[in-house]
Amino acid sequence: MNKLPLSKDCRLRPEMTILEVVNKHRQTQAVFEKYDRQAGECLCCQALFSSLKEVAVHYGLDLENFLADLEEAAGP
Repeated sequence: MNKLPLSKDCRLRPEMTILEVVNKHRQTQAVFEKYDRQAGECLCCQALFSSLKEVAVHYGLDLENFLADLEEAAGP
């Protein structure tokens, strides 16, 4: 997992919902599926309207790594 600094260069922000992210960047769905195992349930099913930050806090995910993985999947 590559860590990216949370900067203005990142397209994805902690306050964005899972729905917003998947709607804009379909390829990120695979990242959410990867994190399903760590969360113990389907994130897109249970937290679709939650912000990325809320999801990270609720499921004990490292927000910085979570965002970096999503950014990487979203592509250039």
